[in-house]
Formats: sequence, structure tokens, C-alpha cells
Amino acid sequence: MVKNTEIKLTAIARDLKKFPSEALVIGVGQGPDGPVLLENPLTAKSAETLAESLKVLGVTGAADQLIRLPGLPETGASVLVLTGLGKVRDGQKISEESLRRAAGSAVRQLAGLSSVTIAFPTAALADVAAIAEGASFGAYSFTDHRSEKNGLKDPVKAAVIFTDLAGDKELPQALERASLIGKAVNATRSLVNEPPSHLYPESFAEAAKELSKGLPVKVTVWDEKRLEKEGFGGIMGVGKGSARQPRLVKVEYSPAKATAKIALVGKGITFDTGGISIKPALGMGDMKSDMAGAAVVLNTVLALAGLGLPVKATAWLCIAENMPSGAASRPADVLKMFGGKTVEVLNTDAEGRLVMADGIVAASQEYPDAIIDVATLTGAQLIALGNRTAGVMGADSVTAPLKAAADRAGELVWPMPLPEELRPSLDSQVADLANIGERHGGMMTAAVFLQEFVGKGKDGEPIPWAHIDIAGPSFNNGSPYGYTPKQGTGCTVRTLVAYAEDLLAASA
Repeated sequence: MVKNTEIKLTAIARDLKKFPSEALVIGVGQGPDGPVLLENPLTAKSAETLAESLKVLGVTGAADQLIRLPGLPETGASVLVLTGLGKVRDGQKISEESLRRAAGSAVRQLAGLSSVTIAFPTAALADVAAIAEGASFGAYSFTDHRSEKNGLKDPVKAAVIFTDLAGDKELPQALERASLIGKAVNATRSLVNEPPSHLYPESFAEAAKELSKGLPVKVTVWDEKRLEKEGFGGIMGVGKGSARQPRLVKVEYSPAKATAKIALVGKGITFDTGGISIKPALGMGDMKSDMAGAAVVLNTVLALAGLGLPVKATAWLCIAENMPSGAASRPADVLKMFGGKTVEVLNTDAEGRLVMADGIVAASQEYPDAIIDVATLTGAQLIALGNRTAGVMGADSVTAPLKAAADRAGELVWPMPLPEELRPSLDSQVADLANIGERHGGMMTAAVFLQEFVGKGKDGEPIPWAHIDIAGPSFNNGSPYGYTPKQGTGCTVRTLVAYAEDLLAASA
């Protein structure tokens, strides 16, 4: 089902003509006094002439600006490409994320070419890795359901990074990591982009198996009969309204010498009509993306397995289709969740927290060092933080490292509190709690609900837990920007991989 688009990544330090590509990409920044041509492999004379011509050419250095010029004989490329990196200041290092976005933007906009050489300033190996990641993210397309291309261009197939660090002995490993992260992010995007006619609980479970092939992971699938028998009332309660019955998928990566143990729980609502509490028709098609959290945790674990990191990581994919029918849950129904707690369903469109609750309880029973759940959970997240910033809530021992990992990975997350006064709003007259509460601050109210299902560790203390709401940043309804295409973005995968790496580094 998921066809990965991969780009070949290599690096060179000299002899552009010996490694020709169709385009040479060099950077331009926005300086205080106008556009600034950044460090590049052109001859001094060519660079000087080009720098003097930037304003005449209409080059500003703004992020996402891309100008094509005829290639210079000295470069071995038929096209010279000027791409903007945004604001730069003398003496200040260009950030890794600026390099990542510029590389991704250039590769995305140069679709139709087979190969490009990217020559941006690289002061450290991390800069080269960021460029490689950006190129991987930019070389993405989703054309699985088109009978004809209708003018669509194939993504760039090969990117060569021009850098003085090409001979560094650690560079091959950095490029391999960038390639694996790119593969994981792009596979997440493709799952999100799949139409609900093709991605539903059973086919999602099969896709998880397919993507796991060749990796040291174990995949276990609960079908509706096993879910019913073992008491997964949240997943069954949400999924029973659909002719396509729900699934729970467990993906385990258990290396022999693991020094840490994490559980990742993902919301996998393959399509969300809202159920009996049906959504408005406008924009409902975007609800194919309501399974982004499950796609994220699946591909995070597969990336960790591909990297061979010594961390035990388990993904729990809580998958259902939320449909209205004679079998669907009704407002005022009471569900008995996995683990025994009861929930009054006051709004069937608050379904994600119901399937996630089952997954969190199941994850807790294995006593991980930390539980992180990822979900397109609330529209309130968009109101609070917008379309590009995810909200993270939970124990400080998890949220602080997640924020640090996101900063390192170049993703936007922001910590939010879990005010104690929100919990009473979830009280029910007939059950242990209700599935909706205080409307204002609804992103936090949903997290407070999930917190009720986090179990205790072997020491009797609550397992460290964090919730990441990606309702906005998981799906791009606007124009492409940087390395981000329209529709599925693949956000949070690289944050979670960085979190696992940081966890291992801290315990070393």
C-alpha cells in the first residue's frame, strides 16, 4: 500500500565536474542591507559577479524563494539555482533547521530533475545531516491513485551535498540516519494521504505488517473478536458503528541489549464522521488524517529498529473508523474500558480519547519507563497553537526532554499545563467519568481525560507520561513550504526518534 519515495544521498568535497548533476543549488540569505550570497564552490570571479547581480535578478534570500539561472561551465551543472535561507547575520551560524528547510524547499521545487548538488555552508556534521534530511523530505510525492500524471513531475532521485566534511569518517552513518528518518517521515505522510476507501482498520493493520518486513520487529494484531473478548471497550465502542471493524496493532522492537523501554500510543481513526454526533460536511474529507498519530508511532518504532538503537520501543496503534449507523455508540451510552473504568459518552465525536485510553492502559501493563501518546485529538489545539505547533502535556520528566528533542530535530512543540480544576468537569452522573468536560482549554481537558488511564509502575508511582496533540501540524491544507508538502506532513516522527536518542545518551 505505501510506496516509499527515497532519494540517494552522497557527499563530495571537490571536483564538481567529476560528479555532475543537473542543478547546483547555492544559498542566499537575507542580510541587514539586502541579499547575501552564502559560501559556495564557485570561483571567486563568478561569485563576485553573481553577488553584484542579486538585486537586479530579484533575489531576496527569503525562505522558499528559488531562482533558476543558466549553469556555469565550472560547475558541471546545466542549471544554477539560488535558494533563500531566510535572515542571516554576520558572525552567526546558520541554524540546522534553516539548512533543512532550504534543502527541502529546493529539492521539492526542482521536481522533474533527476539529480541536484546542494552547496550550503556546513560548519559541522550536524549541518550536513540537516541538509540530507531536508533533501529526503523534499523528495516526496503521492501519486498512487492517479491514472495519469497530468503534468506532475517525478521527485528528485539523487542529491549530492558539497561540503568540506565529505571525508569525515562519521558522515556515512549521518547520511544513513537521514535516509532512514526521511523514509519514516515519508511513509507516515503516505499513510495519512491514503483515502479512507483504501485505508481502514484492517488494511492499516496489513500496512503495518508490510512496512515492518525486513526489520527486527514483532507485529501483533487484535481483531474485533479478540478486542471484544479481552474487554477493549473504548476501541470497540468507537468502531462498532462501521462495517469495517476495529483493530489494535502492537509493534514491538526489543533489542537484546536495550537500556531503556518506551511505549508509544497512537490514535488511528481512519475516518472520523463524528459518529452520531456527526460533523459538518465542510472539511470532513480532511478526517482521513485522523489516524496520523498511529502512523507516527508505527514509523517511529520502525525507524528506531532500522537505526539499531538499544531501546525497547513498542507502538500501540488504536485503529477504528467512526461511523454513524444502527450499531454505533449513542450519546449517553456507557462504555467499559480496557482495565475496568467506565466512561459516559456525551459526544461521539470525542472518540479519539476513547480508543487511546484502551491503548494507554495496555501499554501501562508492560511497565515502560515512559509512555508517550500521539493524536490528532482536538480542534482546540489549532485554536491554542495554530497549524504548525504541536501541544505537549504531561509529566515534566517527559515533556521537558520532548521539547528539547523537538528543538534539536527542528520541529515546533509547546508545553501546556494540566490544570487540576479541569478534572471535575469530566465527572459523570452515571459512570466513572465522561468523555467531554470543560470546553475552554479543550486541548488540556482531553489530556486530563487520558491521564486518568495512565497506570502505575512497579514502584507504585504513576508511569511517566506525555500526550502530544498534533491536530494542526499533522495535515497541511495550505500551500507547500520548506520541506513540507500539502496534506500529510509526517510531523513528530523525528522528534520521537531524537527523544529516544537523547534518552539513551542520558543513561550512558
